[in-house]
Amino acid sequence: MKTLHKIPTGKLERTSSLLKAGAKVGVNYIKYYGNKIIKDEDEARKTLNEDNATDIYDSLKELKGSALKVAQMLSMEKNILPQAYVEKFSLSQFSVPPLSGALVKKTFRKYFGKNPEDLFDEFTTESVNAASIGQVHKAKKDGQNFAVKIQYPGVRDSISSDLKMVKPIAMKMFNIKKEGSESYFQEVENKLFEETDYDLELKRSQEISEKCAHLPNLDFPKYYPEFSCERVITMDWMNGKHFSEFTKQDHSQDDLNKIGQTLWDFYMYQMHVLKQVHADPHPGNFLVSTDKKLLVIDFGCIKEIPNDFYKPYFELAKRENLDNPEFFKEKLYQLEILCDTDSTKELEFFTKLFYELLELFTRPFNTVNFDFSDETFFQEIADLGQRYAKLSSMKGMNTNRGSKHFIYMNRTFFGLYNMMHDLKAQNIVINQYQNFIQ
Repeated sequence: MKTLHKIPTGKLERTSSLLKAGAKVGVNYIKYYGNKIIKDEDEARKTLNEDNATDIYDSLKELKGSALKVAQMLSMEKNILPQAYVEKFSLSQFSVPPLSGALVKKTFRKYFGKNPEDLFDEFTTESVNAASIGQVHKAKKDGQNFAVKIQYPGVRDSISSDLKMVKPIAMKMFNIKKEGSESYFQEVENKLFEETDYDLELKRSQEISEKCAHLPNLDFPKYYPEFSCERVITMDWMNGKHFSEFTKQDHSQDDLNKIGQTLWDFYMYQMHVLKQVHADPHPGNFLVSTDKKLLVIDFGCIKEIPNDFYKPYFELAKRENLDNPEFFKEKLYQLEILCDTDSTKELEFFTKLFYELLELFTRPFNTVNFDFSDETFFQEIADLGQRYAKLSSMKGMNTNRGSKHFIYMNRTFFGLYNMMHDLKAQNIVINQYQNFIQ
């Protein structure tokens, strides 16, 4: 893969790059209308999606930063995007063009006053892993191996302008109305600023790994503040297979269940005990060791869960509360899903919609054990999303629903469910985390 000697950092440069991608998409549509004449509709549409996904991703991967982070987030939405987009955007999790060695050295000189080879005995100038916000290099000192994560230049400075560029696309894709949407976009912007604050990430990484160190079959790297700063984080080098690579190989059901139970316990412990959660559960943030331990290697995105959201959110995970109309409605108001200005039609529509959504998504929490290999369950999720996406009755309604905290909580559960499904994990004990409360 080619290396990048420069990343567009100015608003004009970055906007220009996206406009070029837009022009290519326009050409793809012209080709699509031609293909419809000589091919069937499904084949023509498949070609269009593949071409558009490639052109959009190629533009985003050169920009890196927030623009590419949006692609990474969308790659987890398997029930929203066509498969071509999911496959292409999922590359943003761990496979994008890396920075050149010269740019890497420049970053070190800026923050440490010396080149990386002056800090370490050995340092690979070629990255071993490049993603949306930073890339990882392998280093060695006094016989010990380290992973050194370096943030791309200009990423933090371009967050606000990047979000302004992608905001119209996101609003159209998710049917978001302009009025009342500010808190949602502000939540995303705040989280992206946090993800580019490596001092904060270092602190959180140390705190959460320490608090979860007693959970079985889970391992974390040790972090090194003396080799870290606001744009560089140094941690232990962890040996293992990328989660996505692991799930594509043949493994015994016992091993898959073991990793699945570990992943589930880790998330339930964070949510219910720590009240803060690793809100970026995609395969690029996890490894699996040879002895089948789950290794957590990135704590860039952490969502703190306020109690006034946590309580009603998880109260609606109980089936008896869903089936109590008065209690259910009260919680929908608390979670800002229903509001005082709703019409009778809106009240009826969104009460019914969220009952169906919650009844489906909370099924695992209403059983002692759950089978995440159940294709029927995940097909129901896909069918429900498609059914409501096509409803003409939603037009004209205010679809900005729910507290801003839903954005990263729902993202966490979507990512977690997808990873559990990729594992085909069975017989998962839902409340096993309670055994580990200290």
